Amino acid sequence: MNRKPVYLAVYDTFADWETGHTTAHLARAGFPVRTVGPTTAEVRSLGGLRVRPDLASAELRPEDAALLILPGADLWDAGDDLAPFARAARAFLDAGVPVAAICGATLGLAREGLLDDRDHTSAVSFYLAASGYAGGERYVEADAVTDRGLVTAGPTEPVAFAREVLELLGVYEGEVLDAWYRLFHDSDADAYAVLQQAAAR
Repeated sequence: MNRKPVYLAVYDTFADWETGHTTAHLARAGFPVRTVGPTTAEVRSLGGLRVRPDLASAELRPEDAALLILPGADLWDAGDDLAPFARAARAFLDAGVPVAAICGATLGLAREGLLDDRDHTSAVSFYLAASGYAGGERYVEADAVTDRGLVTAGPTEPVAFAREVLELLGVYEGEVLDAWYRLFHDSDADAYAVLQQAAAR
């Protein structure tokens, strides 16, 4: 089955640990994962990884994609350098293509107005409130939230973030999705057997 690619945004100070579960399991499910930067110049993650993006943000086309993933980064808190990625998220959502944002990327989406009319979460409610956005009443105290094609999560929930994305893209569902989460979030050994049985079908 040919699947459209998933685009992982990369920019200086991106939090490399926040999206690893998501991209690894999407890749295993057959989704090509491509990196998109502000330009195609090399960027460096918070963990010191050097990444040369496959394409620049100006080249992103929602119709060519299955998903856009926006990780957190110090730059989201530092100013508007990453605003083009928030605008790209708007274009994706307007085109009916899902977006997944974690940690500081949720602040960028709040500034862009994308959380004003969607249920969402982040690190804490007052983090987003500082943006002056109008969506405070839609904030949900949860590990991760999906609403109308937009996944949001706080910085301590990379596994819950991945769970929402894997469900949204139909990689896992029902008891298999639950088992995947229990294995990777709770180290539940019993969940491994459920995944093995599902893989053997």
